[in-house]
Parts: sequence; structure tokens; C-alpha cells
Amino acid sequence: MGKQPRKSTGGTIRIGISGWTYAPWRGTFYPETLPQKNELAYASAMLPSIEINGTFYGLQRPQNFATWYDQTPPGFVFAVKAPLFLTHIRRLRDVQTPMANFLLSGVLRLNEKLGPILWQFPPNMQFQPEVFETFLSQLPHSTKEAAAFLKHTDARVKGRTWADVDRDRPMRHAVEIRHNSFATDAFARLLRKHRVALVSADTAGKWPMLHDVTADFVYVRLHGAEELYASGYTDAALDDWAAKVRAWSRGGDAPAASRVGPAAKKRDRRDVYVYFDNDVKVRSPFDAARLTVKLGLRQQPLEEAGQTKTKEVPRAQWPRVGRAREST
Repeated sequence: MGKQPRKSTGGTIRIGISGWTYAPWRGTFYPETLPQKNELAYASAMLPSIEINGTFYGLQRPQNFATWYDQTPPGFVFAVKAPLFLTHIRRLRDVQTPMANFLLSGVLRLNEKLGPILWQFPPNMQFQPEVFETFLSQLPHSTKEAAAFLKHTDARVKGRTWADVDRDRPMRHAVEIRHNSFATDAFARLLRKHRVALVSADTAGKWPMLHDVTADFVYVRLHGAEELYASGYTDAALDDWAAKVRAWSRGGDAPAASRVGPAAKKRDRRDVYVYFDNDVKVRSPFDAARLTVKLGLRQQPLEEAGQTKTKEVPRAQWPRVGRAREST
């Protein structure tokens, strides 16, 4: 009989999805009889992390974050997408007040379930060192630092802010670039200086995919290997991503990593967040589960003939640490 799998010494790995409200998922990922109001509760019991997309399109309210917190099990973590008002309209200029409004809109209400903040830039935004230096230097790296932004909020959020911090926790940030001008050593080093992660984004070859490790964690977004936002991932493709995730979680670089900056600073471990965003053809949750199986973090995939297995038992709590397992 072969040796039993053992836990690696790597960091925490969370494999999840981008958003949870998609009509085509009803009757495929979500059971047909599941009320729409219960979709987040169901999704968060099947997968350990989800990106909140609604924050990208407009400011939310503290009660929204409180509801999301209450609907998800202990150990679950949200990533929060920063507003396009800062990234696409202001384009990172004069953003102190809009940033404060966002941070105090209820983000801190997530408490221990708050994961990284995702800053996604538009395809026509180019790397301007002075703009990014100013922006990155403003980012708070703890929840108490974020709460101190209350003094910078304005009338747009008057009477609807949340600055209570139950415990000071680290706050992580990741940036997703979509222009070739960012593929420089200078940008990678700037991110490393400010401890901000560069998102490794698979966009079916449309935009740069870089694997530079610039923070104490790694953030991956998988938008589709062949067709943007639509195509699923083959077993071979998921094997490749599993190998990268294992290497990152053990504190090193991904094998055959595409980098523009220096090699990763070696650590004992790094946390890794992976989000599938290939939702058009209902692939995201199923591909996320398949990758999780390949990493030894769950026993079986969700799918059976394109639908969620009815025998899958929703979790009441996620373990505090989810690490890749390996055969010895």
C-alpha cells in the first residue's frame, strides 16, 4: 500500500470564484430549488473564497457587508474588488477621498473574512511611475490604518460608514494590469517596495500574464485559457496551474515562470488566492473545484454531467488553514 498523503509546509491556498450571482448557474451549479437569496450561502459552503464584484460598480453599505458576513461560514474569506471610479474614471489621480469612501463603506465590517483588495486597471491605462508611486504609497496595510481614513470621507457616505475594527489585522492589496507597458522590472520592483501583489491573470493571451512574486502572498485570476471569460480549463491546464500554486505556496517562484523582475524572495510559505472568472459558459465553480481536487484540498469535483453533485454536503465551517497535500 502506498504512503498516505501528508500536508506540505506551504501557505494557505484558497481556490474560489469571481462573483456568485449568475442566472446560468441556476440549475447547474445551484440546485434548481435553491432560492436566489441563498446563493451566496450555498456557494460559500462549496468553495472557500469568493471575489465581491458589486463593489467594483458602486459603493455598498455596511449592512450589505454584514449580510454577506452572516451568510458565509466561519473560515470563509472574501476578496473585494475596488471601485472602477478610482481605477477607470479617476485613473488613480486625486483618489484619497474616493479611496476613503470605499474603505469605510463597510469593507471593514467583514472582520476576519476580509481577504485581499483587488485593484483592476483598464486595458488603456499605461504605467506611469509617479502616478503609481503616489497611489501605492496611500494604500493602508492594516485594518486600523484603513479605519483612520474616516477623516478623509465626504458627504457621499455621510451616515453610512463603518470604522469599527474588532482587531487590527493585515490588509493585503493586489493589482491586475492589462497593458504591456507594465511588463517592466521597474513596475515589479515598485510593487515589491510597497508589498503589493501583481495578479497573475490568464486572459486567453489578450493581456500580459506575468508571474512576478511581489508580496507575501500570490493572487491569480483565471479568465479563460482559450476564450476570454468563457472557455473551461482542461486537465492538463489545471495540472500546470496546480504546479504553480504548489510552488508559490512553498515560498518560491512558479516553474518556468514568466517574469519581468527579480526572482521571488524565498520564504517558508506564501498564501495563494486563485479565482476563476470564466463564468459565461458556467465553468467557474466546476473548474475551481477540479483544481482544488488536484491540490488535495477536497475529495471529489463538484460536477457530474455538467451539474453539481447532489451528494456534495455544504460545509458549515472552513478549516483555518487549507494547504496543498502531496504524496511522499
